[in-house]
Amino acid sequence: MRSLRGQNVVVVGGSRGVGRSIVEAALGEGATVLAVARGAAALKELSWETSGVKTLAVDATDETAPDAVFAALEPDVLVICAGALAPSAPVQDQSWEDFSVNWEVDVKASFLFCKAALQGRLKPGSRVVLISSGAALTGGPPFAGGYAGAKRMQMFLAGHCQKESDRLGLDLRFMALAPARIMPGTGIGDAGLDGFAAYLGIRPADVLASMTDMQTPADVGRAVVALATGKLEGSSFAVSGSGLAAAA
Repeated sequence: MRSLRGQNVVVVGGSRGVGRSIVEAALGEGATVLAVARGAAALKELSWETSGVKTLAVDATDETAPDAVFAALEPDVLVICAGALAPSAPVQDQSWEDFSVNWEVDVKASFLFCKAALQGRLKPGSRVVLISSGAALTGGPPFAGGYAGAKRMQMFLAGHCQKESDRLGLDLRFMALAPARIMPGTGIGDAGLDGFAAYLGIRPADVLASMTDMQTPADVGRAVVALATGKLEGSSFAVSGSGLAAAA
């Protein structure tokens, strides 16, 4: 297993929640870390509270985002954790804009950076990790619009890009990682928890009480480090309270 010491790690969507935990895990392994996010205020707070992290304010869905990010720090490990809050309404009450928001943010950001990697913007041996969701494996709830499909597409994208890297002889590694359970204390986790509770007509605490084998953001950070430094077979993985495993 290789080390992240002396490696460059870029976390797109790294200012808060799961992305921030990935930033902290990589820093703890001795990597040089660049946290990328759209909000300058959140990045400033991160830099105040986290010693040694570099920051860059960029919208990951902008067509020029890969150019700006790679000019700031050439990654050995690139993590795409940027994502939008899924809608919280039955399908019939959503607009197409609501339904497609995770395709326009989560999938588009993953697509743009993976495309740049396959066009030769990353050096051989680089690793790309797309942060998906357990909803990609279960189908997700009916009030979350296209969220589950978008997160599954990230898994498909990692697999497609790995095949292209192999075909072209680029020596790049593409992986998708799905946190298996809702994570309270993160923006997306809290929104999902509230959405479940409202849809079922119960309290958020009751939803949480029904869940088992839950991972934390720190578990996700450790899983990303394990994927970036190990040699696990496959392109799609899940992390739960029980640890890291291949995903179907």
